[in-house]
Amino acid sequence: MKKNFISNSPESVRMFKNPILEELSKVPYFIPLVVYVPVIIYFSWSSAQLNGIALFIAHLLLGVYIWTLTEYILHRFIFHFSPSSEWGKRIHFIFHGVHHDYPNDARRLVMPPSASIPLALAFYQLFKWSLSPALLDGFFTGFIAGYLFYDMTHYLLHHAQFKNSFWKKLKQQHMLHHYDDSTKKYGVTSDIWDKVFGTK
Repeated sequence: MKKNFISNSPESVRMFKNPILEELSKVPYFIPLVVYVPVIIYFSWSSAQLNGIALFIAHLLLGVYIWTLTEYILHRFIFHFSPSSEWGKRIHFIFHGVHHDYPNDARRLVMPPSASIPLALAFYQLFKWSLSPALLDGFFTGFIAGYLFYDMTHYLLHHAQFKNSFWKKLKQQHMLHHYDDSTKKYGVTSDIWDKVFGTK
């Protein structure tokens, strides 16, 4: 599916008549760092105290790995879901469509806490229900660290120029997702799952 409209303007398009909702939909790139670095520090400490450093690192790496798959699934199947109803189209535009229409809007490149905190809490409850207590804190640390790396990477891919080949490749992949074919290249921090699922 090719994209029909893409604005090159760095300005924000208004999404809500209500000024409070409008401001909640925008966030400076550093806010996720302010919110989630303390969370990562706390759960790292908790896991290391319970399990020791070696097991903490193993649990953290597992959490990061599961984040990469979650990132792909969310981007492909949730953010790029195409609803048919007008209400559904409006919700889709608020969550992700606005980013594809206005990819240079720097205040809508990272997820606002009004959306990311409820999602983080929901994932934590899911993991608390499905994982052992010994695994939970280290796994959640890796999962949230993966999310934070995703958010910061996404911002940089739109606003930084890279010399390093790894970062240049990531940027090229993401720009092709935006400007060539939005039904491919869903991975932002890695193309591993695009390769696995044939959306490379």
